[in-house]
Parts: sequence; structure tokens; C-alpha cells
Amino acid sequence: MKRLDFVDKAFLLAESRETPMHVGGVNLFTLPRGADEQEFLHHLADKLRSSKDLQSPFGERLKMGPLGLLGPASWAQDKSPDLDYHVRHSALPKPGRYRELFALASRLHGTLLDRNRPLWEMHLIEGLPNRQFAVYSKYHHAVIDGARAIHLTQSMFSASARTRVHESPLSVESQQRYRAMLEQQHPAAMRDAQLRNVAEALKERFDSGVHVYSALQRAANAWSGKGGALTLPWQNVPRSSINTKVDGARRFVAQSWPFARIHTVGQALDGTFNDTVLAMCAGALRLYLQNHGELPKQSLKAMVPVSLRRPGDIDSSNAVGAISADLATNIKDPGKRFATIQASVQAGKELFKGMKPQEAALLLQMLQMPALLLIPLGLLGRFPPYSTIISNVPGPRQPMYWDGARLDGMYPASIVSEGVALNITLITYDKNVDFGIMACRRIMPQVQRLIDYMEQSLVELEDAAGLDKPRARRVASKKTSPKPKAKAKAKPKAKARPKAKRGPARRGGT
Repeated sequence: MKRLDFVDKAFLLAESRETPMHVGGVNLFTLPRGADEQEFLHHLADKLRSSKDLQSPFGERLKMGPLGLLGPASWAQDKSPDLDYHVRHSALPKPGRYRELFALASRLHGTLLDRNRPLWEMHLIEGLPNRQFAVYSKYHHAVIDGARAIHLTQSMFSASARTRVHESPLSVESQQRYRAMLEQQHPAAMRDAQLRNVAEALKERFDSGVHVYSALQRAANAWSGKGGALTLPWQNVPRSSINTKVDGARRFVAQSWPFARIHTVGQALDGTFNDTVLAMCAGALRLYLQNHGELPKQSLKAMVPVSLRRPGDIDSSNAVGAISADLATNIKDPGKRFATIQASVQAGKELFKGMKPQEAALLLQMLQMPALLLIPLGLLGRFPPYSTIISNVPGPRQPMYWDGARLDGMYPASIVSEGVALNITLITYDKNVDFGIMACRRIMPQVQRLIDYMEQSLVELEDAAGLDKPRARRVASKKTSPKPKAKAKAKPKAKARPKAKRGPARRGGT
């Protein structure tokens, strides 16, 4: 049995009907040539359900003592997992547009996972046009973070369209095959990971406090106004419509942009890809709030998760820190806004520099202490720690296949919490950046407009960077077809300017 650490428990303790604490997403595939959709999906479902020896977290359920989560808790092997419950096969109602797909994903993401079972579900979804099908999956954040989700995805799929794997992707055998592949490709990283597990277990009790004490000193300076660009949770977070009480209904939209386009902007502005993503989202939020007549004078702040997972670590449920980034939404000029965001992110990274995952978890616990008082009093909606969450999860940079079905896009679906009604998560996959936007349905019923505003914001950044060559057309998320030519025949591509004709992904709100 594996005991839950503080971070794992925190996600379970924070969960309520209004704030489900699971993550997941929608993966889009194109059927292999000549394959029958229903027959192919039935085959995949049967294979998923075929294993009796399941890898973590698929075969583990929560085990608690008399004190519940206030006492010792662990992950115990489920002796009789019901895979027919966890793996489900669904069909979209006609006409099977992405609107219907996103509506289904929104409903599924708003329901709680059953804590009497292993905390995951997987839905195979047929009925999409252009020989596509989708897989919606969700896992409780207590058992998985974004980086581990990517490891699970890569263990299920293959880089070759010709590969056919006979064992269940959920099986221990599949995990062992993936681990062996990593050891062959990155032998030093995997060997070092095993040595670190032993060394850090002996070392952490002696010097874990050193980095944390230094970080707390820097945090104290920030609260006293001497922290420079460093921003902390609850520090100067303005009130806005996206920061209020939420209910359990969700609204999901998704869109893709070419990785090269966003990366080029970052290089031109002497920043990083992540700086550009944050600036792109910041500009979109500024436009959204402006058009609703409620742009606050103070800048919005974003929680930006930072992976602390070491190379070769494919087992930890959560190895993540978080920084608070100033989105500079009170700055009109996109170039100056970019520079402010860049400085804020760098200061936040310095706070966690050199820390081990255990140290980062301890620091996060200390920084989040105000929530222990605000949550029981029902005041977190009035005093949110951040304005929104923007998370960047690196994914596989080559095409992936599942028994010959090409993976066209990976669109993450993450958590909306009390006081933070919007979550923007992205995955870099193949040559694209796949964004998944999750919002509280009641508070942001027109969240799909953010897609247009993100495009407009990216155009403004390109202008600020002085990029004169013709802008690449935006890839409409490969939802229409993995082949650009086929997609162009089905729907005209959306041009870079925000007044361009809407594509199917833009209309995909629920």
C-alpha cells in the first residue's frame, strides 16, 4: 500500500459537489484506413477491460481509517475492479459536431468520481465526422498530475502507426514495457532516479528546512513590498466576475495553435514559449473583461503550476509546485505587458529554485494557509488566492497512434475551484499547442469567446515583436481532419485576424 502525502490529501479534502477535483481531457483520433468505427471502438473497449493485473492508479482505491482523511490514508489494491463501470462506450447525437462533443465532455467533467472505486473513468466516444472518434478520460488529482498523465498516455500509445499492442494499456505489463523503453532511451535518467529515491530519503530530514526557510524570507520581503517582481497568493488579487462562488456545472472549449508560431513570438521578444502563452492568455482576459465592462484597475494574477518531477520519475502521483504570475492586464501595451509577465515568472521560479518535491510541497502548504480559514467560512470566493490558473504541460513532440488510429489532438480538462471560475491548460503535442479551457457554466456561459480573444492577443504580440512575414493561419485544432488539405475542403480555415470566419472549434462551446 502507498500512503497519501499532503498534496494528495489536499485535493481530496478540497473536493465538494461544487468543486470536483479531477483532471483529464479529450483526445481526438482518426480511424485507421478501412477500419469500421463501431467494430474498432468495441475492440479497443474489450482490450481495455481485458487486464486483471492493473497498473497504478487503475487498480487502486482509497483506503482510510476511522478518522477518514484526518488520519492515515493509503492506496490499496482493489480486489474486484469493475472495468465495465470505468470503461464506457458512448455515441454523440446527430449531427455529431464538436458542439455535441464539448457538451458531453462538460457534463462528464462536472460529476464526481465514486470514492468507493478506483478514481478514474474513460469514455470512448463515436459519432464525429471525418472518421474521427474521441476519448474523454478523468482521474482524481490525488492520483495524478499533468506530467504523470502524459507518461500514462505515452505508455498506452505508440510512435508507429503499424504497432499493435496485444495487452491492455491499463495493465502492469504495459507499464513495464513503457519503463523498459524509457530505460533503453534514457538509461542515465532512469538509473539516477532510482539512486535519488534512496539518497533523498536519507538526506531530506537533515536539510529540507534550508531551502524552505530561504524561500519564506523572500516571501516575507514580497509581502512587505520589497520582493521586486515576486507575486504571492492573495497579494493584490483584484475582484472580477471570474472570482466568485462556483457551482458544479462546467463548460469546456478547446482550440489549437501551431507551436512554431507561439515559439517565434517568444524568441522575438527575448522570452520563452511559456512567457508567450501567459501573455497570450493575459491579453485575451483583458479583452474579455473590457468587453464586459469590468476590467479591474489592478492586474489579474495567475497560478502557474511548475513541474518538480525529476527525469525518470513515472510513479509519483503529484510532483508539482506553483508560482503566482502577474498577468499585467492593467497594461495596454502588449510589449510592456509581456516584459512584466516575464519578470514576474522569473521571480516566482527563483522562489522554488533548488527545491526537492517534498520541500516545495511544504512551502506550498505554508503559502496556502489562509485557505484553511477562508474555506470553512465560505469566504474563498470573496478572497481568492489567484484570478485564474494557466498550466503548461509538455507532451510528446511526435505523432502518436493507438492500434493504428492517429492521435490528432490532446485537449486537457482541468479543475475549476471556489473563487477561481476559469482554468486554462495546454499541452504541446506534435507540431501544435492544444488548449483546453474549463469554466464554471453559470459564471462564464460564453467562455468560447476567449478563443477569439486569444487569437487577437497573439496577433498583437506578433505586431509588438515586429514580425513582418505573413502570419501562419491558425490550425483549427485538427478536429476537422489531421490532414490540412482535407480540413480546408470541409471548412475554410480561420484567418489570423479576429474577424475571420468562425471555424468548427470556435463554435464548440456547450
